[in-house]
Amino acid sequence: MRAYDTGDRELDEAVNALVDRAAPQSGSRNADLVRELIVTSLKMLRPDADRGDVKLMNNTLKELRYSFLIFRRYREVPKVTMYGSARLEAHDPNYELAAEFARRMVDQHGWMVVTGAGPGIMEAGNRGAGSDYSFGVNVRLPFEAGANLWVHESRLINYKYFFTRKLTFVKESDAFVLFPGGFGTLDEAFELLTLIQTGKSDLHPVVMLEAPGTGYWEPWLHLVDTLVEQELIAPDDLNLFTVTSDLDEAIDEIRSFYTVYHSQRYVDGDLILRLNAEPSDTLVDELNDRFTDIIRTGRIKKIDATHAEIATDDQIDLPRLRFRFDRRQLGRLRCLIDHLNGMDRPIRQEPE
Repeated sequence: MRAYDTGDRELDEAVNALVDRAAPQSGSRNADLVRELIVTSLKMLRPDADRGDVKLMNNTLKELRYSFLIFRRYREVPKVTMYGSARLEAHDPNYELAAEFARRMVDQHGWMVVTGAGPGIMEAGNRGAGSDYSFGVNVRLPFEAGANLWVHESRLINYKYFFTRKLTFVKESDAFVLFPGGFGTLDEAFELLTLIQTGKSDLHPVVMLEAPGTGYWEPWLHLVDTLVEQELIAPDDLNLFTVTSDLDEAIDEIRSFYTVYHSQRYVDGDLILRLNAEPSDTLVDELNDRFTDIIRTGRIKKIDATHAEIATDDQIDLPRLRFRFDRRQLGRLRCLIDHLNGMDRPIRQEPE
């Protein structure tokens, strides 16, 4: 592979020397990537580079670097992101439901809560979680005063761009719950489902939750059913989310997802499922029998950590399954994970 450099030998040597000097004495496993970041920045010095483009790159890198720094301290703690309207008041039943959901996830299950830091549902989530267990990823808007009072400044991140904020939501969270909201909430709902459906994000539980009798998600479901009817999405894509007005069901949907399943990674084109407990040989045989439609070649097999995972110290002590996965079948993969977890998913009725 051709080296990624400036094309100026003396300048490239100077970049290498700078990185070597800045790296810890023991070296850094990220030195090669930092070199490329510097080279990318230097390439923006070309005379025809647009200043606005350079400012966008600069602000993006600074926002992401700071975000990673804040969340890194809590990397081992599971987190749920809560979306919903900024316009709902504290007396609204969906506000009350959001606050209770967050409280139970923190107090009973040891999770942390991530919101957009604003009022309404976001305030309810941070309020229910408490400031010690809340993150706020706030985007600066001219018509909102700033973060709500329930986010401690040590876990508050302010963004200029929606896209860096949205990336942070997805990267740092283990589950997503969407309450009634406006354009932004629906945007997040479809973006989450698109990322999961296309494999650009790992599978995560996605729950659409509303207070009983409020009727928000039913019209949205009709729209999604229309997508199935017109063959714009696959029927199995309905497995990628759950709609409910039952708080217990919402919490169980999130927690049960991680009963056996832990995480995933691709190695040499194969899907690796890392697990919290080793499945029996009988269960692996069941998976091979029930999910032949998503196995492109070979069979699902139990394995130890791969060389690629060992090289990056990536959950190497966990048991694993490996197989060549048909990457168009993420809805069916969700069914496989549910079967692994011992909680086969009831299939929603397809629209008539």
